[in-house]
Amino acid sequence: MSHRFSPEIGGIEVNSEIYARAFVAAGHSVRVATWSVAAQEDAFPFAVVRNPNGAALFKAHTWADVVFENNPCIRLGWPGLLHSRPAVVVLNTELYLKGKGWLNLGWVKRAWLRRARTVVSVSEAVRKQFWPAASVIGNPYRAHAFRVLPGIARTGNFMFMGRLVSQKGASLAVAAFHRVLARLAAADPAAPGPLLTIVGDGPERGNLEQQVDALGLRAHVHFKGFIEGPALAEELNRHRFLLVPSLYGEAFGNVVLEGMACGCVPIVSDSDGLPDAAGKAGFVFRRGDVDALADAISHVLSSPAIEQQLRAAAPAHLAAHLPDVVARRYLKLLEAAHSGGRKS
Repeated sequence: MSHRFSPEIGGIEVNSEIYARAFVAAGHSVRVATWSVAAQEDAFPFAVVRNPNGAALFKAHTWADVVFENNPCIRLGWPGLLHSRPAVVVLNTELYLKGKGWLNLGWVKRAWLRRARTVVSVSEAVRKQFWPAASVIGNPYRAHAFRVLPGIARTGNFMFMGRLVSQKGASLAVAAFHRVLARLAAADPAAPGPLLTIVGDGPERGNLEQQVDALGLRAHVHFKGFIEGPALAEELNRHRFLLVPSLYGEAFGNVVLEGMACGCVPIVSDSDGLPDAAGKAGFVFRRGDVDALADAISHVLSSPAIEQQLRAAAPAHLAAHLPDVVARRYLKLLEAAHSGGRKS
């Protein structure tokens, strides 16, 4: 069960497809239940039950031996209360909603999780905050799409990619970049200085462009707009570093793995699950602190040894997040749940 699924784009949507494909490849029959609709017929190697009514949900739960919830899916999963199918539930986000008292539905989600055979968190941060008894399995990344490509010169310096909304921290990245350029100009006024490429779109783009103009950074900060697919992987392959300065709300951060797989060294805030996503192959700074980010940028620019050390750690870190590797870990939990394994 996945609230959102392809053709929508997002971490849960992508991961749900990765898991479903891997489970089918391992010889299992899979059905995906989701609220997402599609304009054309699905071509997946598994059935997708889209925008289901009660009868369709009841039928899907009757068919299933075990239920895999990629984030708590109460509206999709209520027939499980009648069928008592064993469930494995993954926590991809926070466990509460806006509101106070009875209006905060976190207590409903907690009651829902208590009926699960196994609860999994995508990061240590989410586990500690919301379900300490959970197992931790980090997210996979699309290894077929994001990789080092031959024939592309890595001529770019820093890249930010993501939706341009305040919590993603693009404004912080611009402010920190301004401070770094000022430091470099003070040391050597003739030096050209590094460049920052911003890939993505969203409601904050206008404000960001105004910020860039106000700081006099038009020659150093370039907006590329929304890019996806092979073009995004190519853009990542042109850059040395990926900035992920999120202010809050990052349960894991698939973008970190995608950038790393394309040869970028990630510089990430300590926002929730981002340090897990970066592992020993990324540079972590204090979230929301423009000086800390500026120091991190300056440090990697002035220390080739640090950059090389982080690059050398990337292959082992990425290997633990390959789709097949992560899917096998989940399959073990699903098989244990089906055979009556103890709740965790």
